[in-house]
Amino acid sequence: MSKVIQAVRGMNDLLPDVIEHWQRVEDVSRDVLHAYGYREIRFPVLEKTELFARSIGQDTDIVEKEMYTFEDRNGDSLTLRPEGTAGCVRAGIENGLLHNQMQRFWYAGAMFRHERPQKGRYRQFHQIGVEAFGMPGPDIDAELILLTARLWNALAVEGLSLQINSLGTPESRARYRQELVRYLESRRADLDEDSQRRLNRNPLRILDSKNPAMREVINEAPSMMDHLDDASRKHFEQLCKYLDRADLRYDINPRLVRGLDYYTRTVFEWVTDRLGSQATVCAGGRYDGLVEMLGGKPTPAAGFALGMERLVELLAQQGSSVNDTKPQIYLAIVGESAVIQQGMRLAESLRDQGLRVVCNCGGGNLKTQLKRADRSGARYALLLGEEESKRQSITIKDLRQGEDQVLVPQSAVVKHLKQRLV
Repeated sequence: MSKVIQAVRGMNDLLPDVIEHWQRVEDVSRDVLHAYGYREIRFPVLEKTELFARSIGQDTDIVEKEMYTFEDRNGDSLTLRPEGTAGCVRAGIENGLLHNQMQRFWYAGAMFRHERPQKGRYRQFHQIGVEAFGMPGPDIDAELILLTARLWNALAVEGLSLQINSLGTPESRARYRQELVRYLESRRADLDEDSQRRLNRNPLRILDSKNPAMREVINEAPSMMDHLDDASRKHFEQLCKYLDRADLRYDINPRLVRGLDYYTRTVFEWVTDRLGSQATVCAGGRYDGLVEMLGGKPTPAAGFALGMERLVELLAQQGSSVNDTKPQIYLAIVGESAVIQQGMRLAESLRDQGLRVVCNCGGGNLKTQLKRADRSGARYALLLGEEESKRQSITIKDLRQGEDQVLVPQSAVVKHLKQRLV
């Protein structure tokens, strides 16, 4: 007997009971995004490796060791997308959607990173991403944050708090980086192995360390907020005023840096203490230099991505209701071909009226079919046998609440069911 082939480690099947939570998040997200004027865009899951090396940064963990990269038959280096922003920007440039234009896009799909799998962190994971182009002010930053807050309210998700920070311009960040490196060099003996590796390549990421032993070093590090240029400081102050006016609570976290090199000025995260070490559910910010970096004209931009796995886990923890996708009706058919044909026509007519109907297939006696009906989760079983077929009637059997079994004309079955399914 052949060995059973299992899924790749860190790449998970999403089964029907879980998918109902996913569908609710997707449906609500789509409605909220459309209410703000964002339009869906779709782009390939596979891109040229150079796209991510240039945008994310050669010295980031993602590019250094987490990307799924390979050469195709033509010798081209290709990569499964580890995040969505770079692909969205590439698509915008290539299709002439960005230069001298204001655009609001959203997308959803799978991303891939070769990380150590753990709860809330997988090698294939899913995001809903939102990107806005052509708007340089803090008003669009505020809109993106308020959009996420509206989404949490629409989903009735609990336990999320907002953290914000400013990274300034690349020039002011470079000056801050020099001071940070000087400080960290003076504390080199206190740095863990990961931080020592990052010290000369990506020192800002040290501020994002989750190692408790690094807490004192990080808390005593110079603050990025003290090194902002005047324009970035005014931008951030105005953002705070917008959020204050909207009565949205937030914390300013001067250690919030994000893990991608393209961020400028505003960065934000929605975090929770209910998912263990994987605290970030949604994160984003500005990336005003990325379009030009990838070959387009200078274009201000901002966006965010939310992690579907983590958001769904939060909703499942709090017992959130989901859309009921179970069948309402199971049609059991016992008889010869003519009866089966009549039953299939009846099932189609019930679906035409908006009912969710499973029609028995694969034969079986009535007892067997009623067992299938019960396992399907349907509220009612409709029983169609030779006698009901001749009389153009149907037997309605309640599977859940003990209502009396009744025989009704097939012409009246829709009215009868809709009265009971209210």
